[in-house]
Amino acid sequence: MSMFSTGILVLTSPLHVLPLRIAPVLTSAAQVVERTLYVHLHPGLNLGTGGQVRPAYIPPVVDLCTLISCLYSNAADICAHLDVRVLLSNVRAQSAALSGNNGPFPTPQTLSHSPEVVLTDFPIQDSGQSSLVTQCLQKYAGHCYICKPCLSSVLLYPRLKEVEEDDDRRGRAAQLKPLETFSDVVVGGTFDRLHGAHKTLLNISCLMANRRFVIGVCDQELLKNKVLKELIEPYDQRVQKLQDFLNDVKPSLEYEIVPLSDPFGPSVSDPELQCIVVSEETRKGGEAVNRKRVENRLAELVLYEIQLLKDAHHADIEEEKISSSSLRTRLLGTLLKAPSVRKSCSLKLYDRNEPKSTSRLQQLLPLFWSQAVKRIVQRDGVKEEDALRRLKSQWLNAKLIEHANVVLCTLWEPDVTQRQVLKTWTLLQQRIQKRLEEIRPSP
Repeated sequence: MSMFSTGILVLTSPLHVLPLRIAPVLTSAAQVVERTLYVHLHPGLNLGTGGQVRPAYIPPVVDLCTLISCLYSNAADICAHLDVRVLLSNVRAQSAALSGNNGPFPTPQTLSHSPEVVLTDFPIQDSGQSSLVTQCLQKYAGHCYICKPCLSSVLLYPRLKEVEEDDDRRGRAAQLKPLETFSDVVVGGTFDRLHGAHKTLLNISCLMANRRFVIGVCDQELLKNKVLKELIEPYDQRVQKLQDFLNDVKPSLEYEIVPLSDPFGPSVSDPELQCIVVSEETRKGGEAVNRKRVENRLAELVLYEIQLLKDAHHADIEEEKISSSSLRTRLLGTLLKAPSVRKSCSLKLYDRNEPKSTSRLQQLLPLFWSQAVKRIVQRDGVKEEDALRRLKSQWLNAKLIEHANVVLCTLWEPDVTQRQVLKTWTLLQQRIQKRLEEIRPSP
């Protein structure tokens, strides 16, 4: 089956059933899409009628929050390489939907990445339906989003889990419970290397916000105590990724992304804010925000708490939840940026010394160090001890990492450092082998 860079998955199963079916659906979708997977929700959509199907508004209900959390949790476990984004343009309260003359997509929405393929979980009764359903699916996707020309379509055939009758009844009752929404919602966080837990927080916040969504992004002082803070993405880069994600998810909202140099930011001074979305970890911070608001004679915010997402692949030194610090830890020993071939002196020496052994390189490295000391002494007219002191008091970590190709860290036990070194060495050998194969003359 062909692989596509970007796809859009149209989920049609009943809302209370979808959490049970997400895992097999994502497993199937990951065999077709390799970079970005958008998820469009339309429970109950019938693609087998042969008639023209139109997008419809779906109400914000409690089950949607459960589904969003389940979807991102499963995505992190099953297809972590995919950038999954749940789209909410067609989610609106019944009263708001009736007040508008148009449907959810008066014109097709432009996404950050144009879909090349549309997929669905819609079940077909027999193979003769396939052509009809795929045509209907393509037209439906084109009505909602601007897609690449010659849009492909794929009907997924995951092994869907059956729903017990009792669970079915309970689910149908639960999905009718409306979700409380607010005009203005606020959240805060570092948002480094945007992952499933961030996306869950942002998606649910977008779901609850009707007009404005304020996002405070930690900067400067608030980053000092973070694990591997030097590997945190620059503020502008984090903001740009947030903007791209949010504009895809719900472009109708007014977004305000502001830097946080203290734990509160605008949450304690903005009188129009009504709700703050927190996690189990940050609930105390939300309570502190409300105490400050009371001091400032402002109304308290509604605290809406979401659960943390478990990380099924966490290592012994990583957190059990999905977190940015774990993702930064996994960068250690990997190639952060490709080296310039002209500057790779060690690689050239390695290539020139037979018989591809590191022993000669190990003998040469001390010579480089002593030569550096000698040059500083001659150039600056200082003593050897001063030259050594200069070499030892070089750039700060952040500056070193800015110019580094690979980063290691001795923060943990020696065996953890050893694993980093082995990882670095293994990946280096793979790159060298690949490079040798590229430059090897054809027979």
